Amino acid sequence: MIKVVEVQSKGQMKDFIDLPFTIYKNSPYWVPPIKKDELKSFHPNNPVFKTVEVKFFLAYKEKELVGRIVSIINKIEVKELHKPKIRFGWLIFKDDINILKALLTTVENIGKQHNLSYIEGPMGFSNMDKAGMLTYGFDKTATLIGIYNEEFYPRYIQQLGYQPKAEWLEYAIDVDSFGNLDKMKKLCDVIRKRYQLQTYNFKSFKELLPHVDEMFDLINLTYSELQSFVPIEKYQIEHYKKKYLKFIHPDFISCVKDNNGNMIAFAITMPSFSKAFQKAKGKLLPFGWWHLLRAQKVNTHVEFYLIGIHPDYQNKGVNALIIEELYYKFLARGIKTLETNPLLEENIKVQQLWKNYNPIIHKKRKTFYKEIS
Repeated sequence: MIKVVEVQSKGQMKDFIDLPFTIYKNSPYWVPPIKKDELKSFHPNNPVFKTVEVKFFLAYKEKELVGRIVSIINKIEVKELHKPKIRFGWLIFKDDINILKALLTTVENIGKQHNLSYIEGPMGFSNMDKAGMLTYGFDKTATLIGIYNEEFYPRYIQQLGYQPKAEWLEYAIDVDSFGNLDKMKKLCDVIRKRYQLQTYNFKSFKELLPHVDEMFDLINLTYSELQSFVPIEKYQIEHYKKKYLKFIHPDFISCVKDNNGNMIAFAITMPSFSKAFQKAKGKLLPFGWWHLLRAQKVNTHVEFYLIGIHPDYQNKGVNALIIEELYYKFLARGIKTLETNPLLEENIKVQQLWKNYNPIIHKKRKTFYKEIS
């Protein structure tokens, strides 16, 4: 018999965070988080919780800890966007469909208590968190912000009556496919002149920091039309700054501004930290920090993390300016391969960014939903 209990103590939260380290201990594909960062994300002081109501649960089979899940009600999504949905996230369970059933039923019941119509996941607190259950590419190493799960996950959840909802694709790209430099330069020169645009670089992290809020504003504008998008609030931005900015280096950022100096496009890439996180095993001390530092300085593989293009400049070739800038930076650093993070299949504009660079789909992921009312 499976028993599900709500996390109420520090010890239970420690068990919640430690569980995937046990289940995926021997997996060459799972990328562990930094445990200290997980604790901060789940702490009640996290500003994300101003608009998100969450509960953490653990599943036991007899006395053995066998699964975990989080129930999430995003108040902006429910009250302002009128989506009567309860989310589930941070799902981990051993190979037993009854464990999954018990965990999901717990979240479904909370949704019913709040008069919500359906459940969907896996998703995070906001659009900046990990989302989507892996459905293809189980033999590929996860990215820093990609969920990894085993092959039985999507099979079991559909057996329980859940249906696919949103779908993401992830591409692997050879940097050499970015093309002929002369041809790229001519195209970019035309775009710069036609729209009076220019690319610019940040020379240091200190110089980058004042522009981060501007980037988040551009994200809200870029993705506002997508069915799954929930605006990122100002107080949430501060949390994600602390969580991700320490991994970003100015050399891996490309920005475009108009003739008034306004940012109209940007892209953030990062050297891949997957192997470094695996070596760190969830801890920065005593040597985890060294693996992360080395990954930032010595790497031939990058992850394409975020891109934002102002709606007024979409479909005008601005992405070519971004790719050109990144290409030169990659060449200087000896970068050979690029991997995109999850891109919504419905987001045709972003999908088209890569069509000319021989992309290979090497991962797919989906959220799954079920009516509960």
